[in-house]
Amino acid sequence: MNERPNLPNLLGEFLRARRELVTPEEAGIPVRGVRRVPGLRREEVAMLAGISADYYLRLERGRDRRPSLQVLEALAGVLRLDDDTRAHLFALAADRPRRTARGRERGHRERVPPSTARFIELLPVPAFVEGRHLDVLAANALAAALSPRLVTGGNRLRDVFLDPDEQSLFPDWERAAAALVAGFREAVGPDTDDPRCVELVGELSQASPLFRRLWARHDVRPRGSATVLFRHPQVGDLTLTREKLHITDTDGMMLVAFHPVPGTRDAERLGVLGAASAGC
Repeated sequence: MNERPNLPNLLGEFLRARRELVTPEEAGIPVRGVRRVPGLRREEVAMLAGISADYYLRLERGRDRRPSLQVLEALAGVLRLDDDTRAHLFALAADRPRRTARGRERGHRERVPPSTARFIELLPVPAFVEGRHLDVLAANALAAALSPRLVTGGNRLRDVFLDPDEQSLFPDWERAAAALVAGFREAVGPDTDDPRCVELVGELSQASPLFRRLWARHDVRPRGSATVLFRHPQVGDLTLTREKLHITDTDGMMLVAFHPVPGTRDAERLGVLGAASAGC
């Protein structure tokens, strides 16, 4: 038996959440009568994956946390996981070493390398440094001009879910919020019992029903490049490309920058914001 009762059952929570998102019709299972559970039943997942119902129950309840690669591949197929979520499943089952105690202390502060802080001040576009828990650790004046919440000490999750002014910047803010939660889950990985993560998830789960629903889905997306539409109160709509770049020798920090296509109306409008932030 590979039972570790003192550790959170992340693999089991993931499996349960993802099977509830797959309908019987998607899995090719005929529906007869009234079903009392959302998505697939445990025995249906086991049957489709070619494993025993008892073994699958052991996985969900955390009594076996090291399924074989063959079992993981079968479960990923049954649960219709995309590449990113599939990789997350494998990471949860990898039994990799937990993060160091230093990185998990409640009082541990993330420190932006001084060279990175100087660099973002030189950039001619909105830029900031994002921590592993989506804290804003440093930001330039253009970032604050794009959103007054993009300042040192802010937190992207709190702002997007709890601040109506931040929500109004995104024409489809619920979609933006969903992407943010999926990126946060990818960033923290198996370390959801980290004190900072527990604090944020607890606070937002109580304050935001949307966050609570999104967190329960266990969606995962890498924090990467994307096109973002802003509805700015001063200059109107802005379509910018967001870049997220890992900062070397840090614990998951990323440099985030928004830039327009040169010569476009978006570039002109961002220039207006830049002039305003410079006091012209």
